[in-house]
Amino acid sequence: MGGLFLTFEGLDGSGKTTQARLLKAHLEGMGLPVLLTREPGEGIPEVERWLRTVPLGPEAEALLFAADRWEHVRKTILPALERGQVVISDRYLDSSLAYQGYGRGLPLEWIRAVAGGLPRPHLTFLLDLPPEEARRRKGGKGDLLEGEGLPFMERVREGYLELARAEPGRFRVVDARLAPERVHQAIVGAIMDLWS
Repeated sequence: MGGLFLTFEGLDGSGKTTQARLLKAHLEGMGLPVLLTREPGEGIPEVERWLRTVPLGPEAEALLFAADRWEHVRKTILPALERGQVVISDRYLDSSLAYQGYGRGLPLEWIRAVAGGLPRPHLTFLLDLPPEEARRRKGGKGDLLEGEGLPFMERVREGYLELARAEPGRFRVVDARLAPERVHQAIVGAIMDLWS
């Protein structure tokens, strides 16, 4: 595996998609081959619709995310890394740990066991944002997960921060309340540190 694997995590509305696109453009400007991808839906396209519209128990929800992720890795992420590309994924395994683990209360060990053998990101950018601000940015709209209410989203946010504290070598926590340009600068700076 010769490529670089970068992931973006955080609540919906934190700017993950915007920052992933900005980073892709920046790295391509440096002459690097970059693949931008996302979850859910890249592995099994129908899964995204099911997860966003069909109420499920937490175990079934977690297993659908896991099935999509495994296909995503097999079909998209691993081949790109083997070609030496920089892979940027908008969400990955940490989303399941935060949402289904900390948010829904499933055991983290169970979620990790289902994910055993997945490639580990070199860097994960957690765009940290209070749930109230995330909801304001989304205009109160969201899918089934985002519609769970502020207590659920607070558990998810705290879960993300706990994951970051447990793996400080992999995570870079960025204040998503900052202007997008400043968030982008912090992300680029962290990648430059990785390469120095």
